[in-house]
Amino acid sequence: MTDKPNETPESNEPPTKAAPDTPETTTGGSGKPAATGPTAGSPYDDPTGEFPPVEPAKGRDVPRTDDELGLDPEVPPAGSARPGETESPTYAFATIPPAPPAPSENGRKRRRDTRRGTQDLGLLALRLILGLTFLYHGLQKLAGWFHGPGLDNTRHMLEQGGWKHIELSTAMLTISEVGGGALLILGLATPLAAGAVLASIADAWLWKQGMDPGFQYKTTELEAILAGLAAVVILTGPGRLSFDRNRGWSTRPAWGSFVVLILALAAAVAGWLVLHGGNPFVGTID
Repeated sequence: MTDKPNETPESNEPPTKAAPDTPETTTGGSGKPAATGPTAGSPYDDPTGEFPPVEPAKGRDVPRTDDELGLDPEVPPAGSARPGETESPTYAFATIPPAPPAPSENGRKRRRDTRRGTQDLGLLALRLILGLTFLYHGLQKLAGWFHGPGLDNTRHMLEQGGWKHIELSTAMLTISEVGGGALLILGLATPLAAGAVLASIADAWLWKQGMDPGFQYKTTELEAILAGLAAVVILTGPGRLSFDRNRGWSTRPAWGSFVVLILALAAAVAGWLVLHGGNPFVGTID
């Protein structure tokens, strides 16, 4: 009988091995590791997965409405005003009141236009023409310049024309022409200056009108034109090219300028009645 080497009995179950500390690896055909053990997961690995809900911090309230966020201030409801208080209007969609509508004229919106173009230049030319004319005649009577009569001859002329209170008449005539003309040139105290020259030239018109019976225009044409120009300056103002440019009457004269015009005409009539008198339309000079 022959001895056989000792053989390990075959078993149907493979021998168990201890689990290694590191994940097992398998080698592929090339001998390199083909795959590793379990890896870290991601929420995106599962397409149907959902993120877990975020719990609010304990002890703090999360605002959930517009009122809590402060987006819309509280508007008191209509009819909540106390007795004696005026209820303010409420607006459903805005907390700022709408702008008032623009003023309209004949159904069209009126736009404020501050452009004046050559208007101020035209008023300056008007003042210079009127002011230089009166200043010229006033200096003739006051100082005898420009081949004028001077004060003595001016007194004699007024006396021969039927004027009374010769000294007062001469002083009022020269002051109104010299002072009013100079102020018109400067555009200073324009309504008063234009009113003074208007009163003096209106009396001159009445005086020439009374030289012959009936209505006279040919002999009073210059006085009528100068009186009209003085009235225009009162009603329109001196413009911005004047010392009165910061005054309201310089560019936008109102009812006050009309009052000055009426007072100037009333002063002319009163001066005529007190210093001369008579009806100028029937003749006052013999």
